[in-house]
Amino acid sequence: MRWIALSFCLVVAAAGAARAAEAVSPELIRLHDDLKLSDSQDIAWRDYTTAIAPDPQQVARHRATSELLPLVPTPRRIALIEATMSQDAIDFRRQSAAVTAFYGKLTPAQQRVFDQDTLPQGSDRP
Repeated sequence: MRWIALSFCLVVAAAGAARAAEAVSPELIRLHDDLKLSDSQDIAWRDYTTAIAPDPQQVARHRATSELLPLVPTPRRIALIEATMSQDAIDFRRQSAAVTAFYGKLTPAQQRVFDQDTLPQGSDRP
């Protein structure tokens, strides 16, 4: 029985690792390559990418909000939207702190690369 449980845990862990590997966007791979990070900066990179990764709880919260909105009266909709936005603001502050911390570890030349590579798509690039 222990072996079955252990095997199950290994399969779940492998699946989680595979999903994590798939979650790395081509843009992040390009940014990492363009930055030419030192070993010490690579540790900060891992912290940064972990902090900005899509949060399953946030995705679930948005899905639940979308499903509930048509079912509740307007005052409850407003409260639900406000609660969702408040949690999104907390998530944004956490992610922005991670970006700022990582950015501070970069050299000025790397900061220029980061600025250029992270412009929103469709922005005018200098």
